[in-house]
Amino acid sequence: MNRFTPLAVAFLFITATHAQDWSHFRGPNHAGVAGNDIPTTWNDRENLAWRTDLPGKGSSSPVYGNNRLFVTAFSGYGEDAEDPGNQEDLKLHVLCLNITDGTIIWDDWIPASSEEQSVTPRVADHGYASPTPCVDDANVYAYFGPSGLVAHTQDGKLLWHVNLGTDTAGFGAAASPIVHGDLIIMNASIESGAIYGIDKFTGEIRWKRESIDRSWSTPTIVRLPNGNHELIINQKGAVLGIDPETGDELWNCEAIQDYIVPCVIAKGDLLYCSGGRTNKTFSIRAGGRGDVTETHLIWEVSRGANVTSPILVKDYLYWSHDKAIALCLRASDGAEMFRERLPTRSRVYASIVSDGEKLFLTTRDAGVLVLAATEEYEELAINQCGSKEEKFNATPAIVENRLILRSDRAVYCIMKTSTKTNAE
Repeated sequence: MNRFTPLAVAFLFITATHAQDWSHFRGPNHAGVAGNDIPTTWNDRENLAWRTDLPGKGSSSPVYGNNRLFVTAFSGYGEDAEDPGNQEDLKLHVLCLNITDGTIIWDDWIPASSEEQSVTPRVADHGYASPTPCVDDANVYAYFGPSGLVAHTQDGKLLWHVNLGTDTAGFGAAASPIVHGDLIIMNASIESGAIYGIDKFTGEIRWKRESIDRSWSTPTIVRLPNGNHELIINQKGAVLGIDPETGDELWNCEAIQDYIVPCVIAKGDLLYCSGGRTNKTFSIRAGGRGDVTETHLIWEVSRGANVTSPILVKDYLYWSHDKAIALCLRASDGAEMFRERLPTRSRVYASIVSDGEKLFLTTRDAGVLVLAATEEYEELAINQCGSKEEKFNATPAIVENRLILRSDRAVYCIMKTSTKTNAE
């Protein structure tokens, strides 16, 4: 029996057609690498196409689809930790922006759940809008932890809203939703100890995989050489390979014995998995069955990052380390190529991205460091824009020749331009 319905065939065509849209956290193939001809230098007057103030704060990354940007924010409570306001006034926004000039096309919000954490300095550091939305040809999907998962049409109409658990921990929600076929896959380890496959048209939970332990990591979909897909989730104690259609476990590999935040990076069936406060990285081959610790683990090293995700460019793994370090490992064996201090004393929360030739490392308060994508440390520029009060927690997006930055106050579009900007 042919399992590919006309809808599935249409989906595969749409996916191939828009493969380069930065439609979810970390962009095409969850890899953080896309685009071309991104400027090396910029500031508030040079190579800034536009800047748009947001109606609230947030740490989520922008995503792109159908010539529009989407991002989330929160307002009404917790924007100022010293004067937070009333928690019942907390609003959670999904916003749509025009990619050309940054105009806000629509802004819809839901009231926050009463289960959201009260603001503390730690919670305020990230806020209530940290998970990055995802988008397909019809809709945009955004997750707000205890306040649930929402779907909007790309014209801003709320389609459905589903709760996936109300537990909280630490700085709040972080894992982001991804689209796979007609499913939205959401790691709600922190909120309910589970990962879900959700019908993207109705919000119905199609499957639920429990016992996902201490994972703030956004899942990765891997396409194996035989054409099959695996859902990869990194959690405390093990990396799991899951059937994305059913939620059934296919394999597991013993890994990091600590909570997990970074995403898994894949090249073919090779996986690079990092995390933990002691900073470890594992290289694992996907496609096994059962416990593959003895058969599919290729190498492991005591290097990596606790929070930020790496990228793979030209057979090298690069990090914008959360402890403000630029790190490079050789992907074939994990050998360290360089380890250099970033120009900040603050923690770094944004993950590194690349256009294939340059590396963009976003700091919270000292601008974006641009490095050459080589095995030797080569600093090309340090670029700053915005006010000193702004914090850049979000991982940038790359849309063709544009670098989209998001601070806790605004969205910036960086591209080669000689024209005046609306930021002036």
